[in-house]
Amino acid sequence: MDADQELASFIGGAFRSVWALELLCDLRRHGGAPRSPEQLVESLRASDLVVRTSLAELMAAGLVSVDRDGQASYAPASGDLDRLAAAAEVKYSKSPDAVRRIIVRAASPGLTAFSDAFRLGGDK
Repeated sequence: MDADQELASFIGGAFRSVWALELLCDLRRHGGAPRSPEQLVESLRASDLVVRTSLAELMAAGLVSVDRDGQASYAPASGDLDRLAAAAEVKYSKSPDAVRRIIVRAASPGLTAFSDAFRLGGDK
């Protein structure tokens, strides 16, 4: 698998929503310093539910840790995850629409296949 395919696979598998990616980027910007859910809600201008759901997804993906007090930190489980998270953040900053499409495609493959059936030949 080439690097672009590996990155797309990582993005599609690790992030169920753009909110989760935004949350990861926020935690990475703070260099591993613990952040409370309230700080994340304020920073992202998201709801408490969105932040908590995204944190749970990122924990399951091995990208963040949450301590007993609910403080979240960027804490990739491996060097490969750290490398892929950094690459995802760069790709998102340069091509946000492409990254959003990867996430949406992975989250709802049936809907994507349905919508693709209505594309004109040159739109792919």
